[in-house]
Amino acid sequence: MPVEFKDYYRTLGVERTASHDDIRKAFRKLARQYHPDVAKDKKRAEEKFKDINEAYEVLGDADKRKKYDELGADWKERGYGPTPGAGADGARTYNWRGGRGGGREEFEFGGTGFSDFFEQFFGGGFARPQSEKGLDVEGVLMVTLEEAVRGAVRPISVRHNSLCPQCQGTGVKGRKICPDCSGTGQVSTLRTYKVKIPPGVRDGQRLRVSGQGEPGSGGGPPGDLYLRVRLASHPDFRVEGGDLYYDLDLAPWEAALGAKVSVPTLTGDVSIKIPPGTQNGQRLRVRSRGLPGREKESGDLYVVARIQMPKEIGEREKHLWEQLASESHFDPRS
Repeated sequence: MPVEFKDYYRTLGVERTASHDDIRKAFRKLARQYHPDVAKDKKRAEEKFKDINEAYEVLGDADKRKKYDELGADWKERGYGPTPGAGADGARTYNWRGGRGGGREEFEFGGTGFSDFFEQFFGGGFARPQSEKGLDVEGVLMVTLEEAVRGAVRPISVRHNSLCPQCQGTGVKGRKICPDCSGTGQVSTLRTYKVKIPPGVRDGQRLRVSGQGEPGSGGGPPGDLYLRVRLASHPDFRVEGGDLYYDLDLAPWEAALGAKVSVPTLTGDVSIKIPPGTQNGQRLRVRSRGLPGREKESGDLYVVARIQMPKEIGEREKHLWEQLASESHFDPRS
């Protein structure tokens, strides 16, 4: 099946000339609207959440956005396409054509990964490492930060090729082409598994489903299925390892005088103190409110101060600012 072009700008509802901040704001708005934990229509929300994450994965990254803009909707006519036999990481890949008997394998990860378009141009595809046993198979599993905190069980569907039971893989039955496999010697079967996502899972971590890769040859054991975790972008938090980062907007007087404010975490709001004299960009640490640890301590939440100036002020406010300017000895350029 041909790969369909994805209009990521349309997905996020922004113009092609949109700034990085505009793209981020559009993503945050849509991510909140379609987050699977809050949406009423779970199935539709999961698909939309996946689509907007995929779009933000590309448009939110300067290098990927440049590559995408150069690609264009007419990428087929311009000669773009996957490099035969190699993925983005240089590893040998399998395009699921021309297998034993000329068959084809398709993988359906139950809406958990990214589209074929993304994998072809921005991902690494599905790797087929060499092995004496059956070949291992790798795919992508998108995990929300909430799932990374509490853990989850996710059903996935994987479509495999197996020997046709009617012709035993020969492609011929009764001196005629086998009608069940059309002469390929293989038939496609869809298997569904439940994958356990452990609390504290990290971006890039691989989850192993034993024995669910390709069948072994000559009676050898089957390979394994590996799901590479991709943490979904969150409307409020950024992730670095096990730590979370949250941008907190502050009024100038809150930063100058100090304040007590409520900030969100993945397990509920917490109240923190803003010390007097807080600087723009200053990080305030909230211990153990990041992602949970498995073999080490939990990560932390870092609240990043972002001092916001009012765009408009009234006459009374203007008078107070002028009074402050005349009485203050502070010189930001000294």
